[in-house]
Amino acid sequence: MATPNYGYEKRQRELAKKQKKEEKLRAKAARKTSEHPDGADQPDGEATGAPSDAGQGDGGAGGAN
Repeated sequence: MATPNYGYEKRQRELAKKQKKEEKLRAKAARKTSEHPDGADQPDGEATGAPSDAGQGDGGAGGAN
């Protein structure tokens, strides 16, 4: 009798978990875009949802670590 291939089974479980997570993220993104299709419901007129770079100092052109 052949021995079970636990590595294969583990990989399949990981792939299924990853696929389920991606599906959830896609559904979440779809819900988010359907709630605010034009950004009219956003406070302060921020339609993108991206944080402003106010107080960043160099205007975002950096990389001087």
